[in-house]
Amino acid sequence: MGRGLAFRTLRAAAPTSGPARCCLPARRAGQQQRLIHSTRGQRSEALGTAARLPDAEPVPPRSPRRSVTIADILERRAKAGRLVAGTAATADINLFKAPFSAGKPRARRWDHHLSAESLSRGPCVLKQAAQHLKKPGLISLGGGLPCAENFPLESLTLRVPSPDAGFTEEATRAAGRTARIGKYDAAAGVEAAEFDLSVALNYHQAGGSPQLLRWVVEHTELVCDPPYADWASCLTVGSTAALEQALRMFCDKDRGDAILTEEYSFSTALETAAPLGVKVFGVPIDGEGLSPQAMDEMLSSWDPAARGGARRPHVLYTVPSGQNPTGATQSAERRKAIYEVCRKHDVFIFEDEPYYFLQMPPAHAGEQAAAEAETVDEFLGSLIPSLLSIDTDGRVMRMDSFSKVVVPGSRVGWVTASEQVIERYLRHAEVCNQGPSGISQVVLWQLLDEQWGHEGYLKWLMHLRGEYTRRRDVMVAACDKFLPAEVVSWNAPVAGMFYWLKVDHTRHPDASHRSIREIEDEIFDLCIEKGVLVAKGSWFMAEQDKEPSGLFFRATFAAASPDKMTEAIHRFGDAVRQSYRMN
Repeated sequence: MGRGLAFRTLRAAAPTSGPARCCLPARRAGQQQRLIHSTRGQRSEALGTAARLPDAEPVPPRSPRRSVTIADILERRAKAGRLVAGTAATADINLFKAPFSAGKPRARRWDHHLSAESLSRGPCVLKQAAQHLKKPGLISLGGGLPCAENFPLESLTLRVPSPDAGFTEEATRAAGRTARIGKYDAAAGVEAAEFDLSVALNYHQAGGSPQLLRWVVEHTELVCDPPYADWASCLTVGSTAALEQALRMFCDKDRGDAILTEEYSFSTALETAAPLGVKVFGVPIDGEGLSPQAMDEMLSSWDPAARGGARRPHVLYTVPSGQNPTGATQSAERRKAIYEVCRKHDVFIFEDEPYYFLQMPPAHAGEQAAAEAETVDEFLGSLIPSLLSIDTDGRVMRMDSFSKVVVPGSRVGWVTASEQVIERYLRHAEVCNQGPSGISQVVLWQLLDEQWGHEGYLKWLMHLRGEYTRRRDVMVAACDKFLPAEVVSWNAPVAGMFYWLKVDHTRHPDASHRSIREIEDEIFDLCIEKGVLVAKGSWFMAEQDKEPSGLFFRATFAAASPDKMTEAIHRFGDAVRQSYRMN
């Protein structure tokens, strides 16, 4: 039996002081304890006196065409048995990977890019001490872990969609599944229960609970299959917080660090970098997003004196799919070209992919229905490969989030990068946010792992893609009908949730004596007056000290109903006409 298949059970007992139900149940007579077993052969830890390490078969070399399937994951889980992970349990995620992943090459190291702050961080001693909780019979007086009997929540009950019945609200009310999470389900041996409130409501490791982390690692391997062996994932409190930590890990204002991004980029990302003293420089974009040629030229001719003292950037922040705000999506060829430019200039990549699974067919009649009829395998095959999927160096940190595809209020996401980078990330998280909410983790675990599984989640994403495709098509029709084509132009996005509207400022009657920002302000104010809110393009400029290169507005098709969306575009068109005195 391969090493990655057999030993997946983790055990971390709760403190044995106090009432007995604060603890994991005692081992029954004759019951064999399991092991935490490192697939890299660096350590093996017995979790009970009866445990022993059997001989393991060598890891087979990875076939170039071998990829992880849902069937592989189900087989590994069946062989591994029930996952047991108690309060503050740690997890070696290599135990959750496919066995052939160990045969891949290892990532490069990034010490030369890490900041002094990141390099100076040591482990949190209290978090490290929690590893001893797994010792049978240990009485803990060392950590401030409250006893579960003092948690005022006895159970949670959820009504969730059934993938077989459909994902609409009507289908969920009529034929959805009711799931209950009790306080002591796992400890009491409730069938299939691996996570309960006694564990979820207590402190946990900064990287997340092993239960949800297992699902995340399997999902990442299923979708991205990083091409190097020592990749790792950990949970985050969302991609904005993950970006802030990543910027502090890789950038240092005292050494003049700067980052590159699209010339129009996510405004919150820009606002995250600014207080850190990290300068941001915009790379020109086209219909496929960031231009690799322009990026190469910028880096090849970089002059710190001409850039306000900023040294040549060694970090790129990019949103490859449905880029915010432009809606542009990088093709597979474009992503490869960007990656090669980053290799040439030794640039580390922050790949922010909140809209990755919202890739849609082009806005043509008939395409939408075809997208909804596809299988899970066809859906996965239709996705443009992630930068993480082509990252042979380990120079990509991919940021994933449940915000755009499940619920934003969960404040749960995850990052994937090399073990070195994730270890540095965790040292920061341990003394910062300490990881996402336990309630969010157990609810997501119940939904994604217990109720849906990987196939059910992918079916949900297929459903969601269909919903956003229909919404996108409503906005296409509304723009065609209500916007003055002689001054407003757009490209229908093929991913994400944003429409980027370009207004030809040169045709404005006051263009000779009014700036782009002044015309933008006027149109924005007219929009508010007429009852529609759109986002100014200038809000997203990477270099705020420059004049805009054009007049743009961002509109989203995510929030309003189809009827209200159509009316909103009508009102925006009226505002443009009034500003341009076209009425």
